[in-house]
Amino acid sequence: MSAAPRGTLYLVPNTLDFGAKSGIPALQHVLPLGVIEVAARLPHWVAENAKTTRAFLKRVDAVVALAQPLQAIDIRELPRPQKGRAAAPSVDEWSPLLAPALRGEDVGLISEAGLPAVADPGAALVDAAHRAGLRVVALPGPSSLLLALAASGLNGQSFAFVGYLPVDAAERGARIRELEALSRRERQTQLMIETPYRNEALLAALLAHLGSNTRLAVSCGLTLDDGFSRTDSVAGWKAAPTALPADLPVVFSLLAA
Repeated sequence: MSAAPRGTLYLVPNTLDFGAKSGIPALQHVLPLGVIEVAARLPHWVAENAKTTRAFLKRVDAVVALAQPLQAIDIRELPRPQKGRAAAPSVDEWSPLLAPALRGEDVGLISEAGLPAVADPGAALVDAAHRAGLRVVALPGPSSLLLALAASGLNGQSFAFVGYLPVDAAERGARIRELEALSRRERQTQLMIETPYRNEALLAALLAHLGSNTRLAVSCGLTLDDGFSRTDSVAGWKAAPTALPADLPVVFSLLAA
């Protein structure tokens, strides 16, 4: 007797305009039509936030009609990480989220912005899907990290995403100098992000601790109509400062000379 068919976990990219108030492009200008069509037919979703996922599906519906009413679509939220917990959740803990796929129905995984499971808590669900023997399909869409790297002109052959830097000023300064030394030794671009309201503080710290010849790139509001990318030496940034908004995500990249 053959095994019952199983569904697919689709990794559905989101736009990068989360929280933006202006300059927001139409959905079909950011996501391929094929991705929008897949999103329109999925009956089950796993997300960080059900409310923002419903807002995304309303944008999908404006381009391709949803296969069923929005109120009938099953949206489940990822479990919140537990403080002080070292071990990753077990497959059994993720099984309720994967239950529809295990019984043959397709499921979509979506991030708040960009590609699911890339600098995103959804990676644990993808791992659980593989362990359960489910088919996983990553759909094409924007990644702020790769768009920023491409726009920076820095080394795209060797790069690392290091996430958030420490908030403590002394620890942050030490980490910046450590990353610069690593970049110089490996000729490797280092990418980092920050909570938007601390964009200016991180930029100031980078300019204070990096060498004058180190190349520093800033990509702000990627895919927005008024988004921008700037790459210059640290000396150049100090000579011609650029103010950063406190309400838009920014990707910072550095490459030591």
